[in-house]
Amino acid sequence: MSKHGAPTNVADELKALNLSGLKVAIVAASWHEVVMNGLIDGAQRAARDAGIDNPSLIRVPGTFELPVAASTLAKSYDAIVALGVVIRGGTPHFDFVCLAATNGLTDVSVNTGVPVGFGVLTCDDEQQALDRAGLEGSSEDKGYEAFSAAVMTVAALR
Repeated sequence: MSKHGAPTNVADELKALNLSGLKVAIVAASWHEVVMNGLIDGAQRAARDAGIDNPSLIRVPGTFELPVAASTLAKSYDAIVALGVVIRGGTPHFDFVCLAATNGLTDVSVNTGVPVGFGVLTCDDEQQALDRAGLEGSSEDKGYEAFSAAVMTVAALR
């Protein structure tokens, strides 16, 4: 693992691919600022490792809004990276938002043929989200992983 939690073999594989011409959009929710900043930083590190300069960054209010943004952006991009976080609370809101985001993003990818990297954290508490956000001390870097999955799928399909 790298110091940010990205598997080093994935970083090496990204660097070996010729992905510099890809147009990639990162769509990120705004809730949970610290976690979201970590996810975005991870995705942008993966972009640099892949040789992709300046992927577009589009912010939406929350995780529920990710599918509609991804659907619209899929018309103009080679890959979409969807980043969000939903933390379980005391109501069924968690279940509804997680299901809507998962199904919506899957539909975007399948219906458009544009790979969507799924970087939506669905956590029981804030600590689980922090552990997966790619921050200093995090055990995982889901932003990096989601970006990598999206662009590596584009490469595999070419």
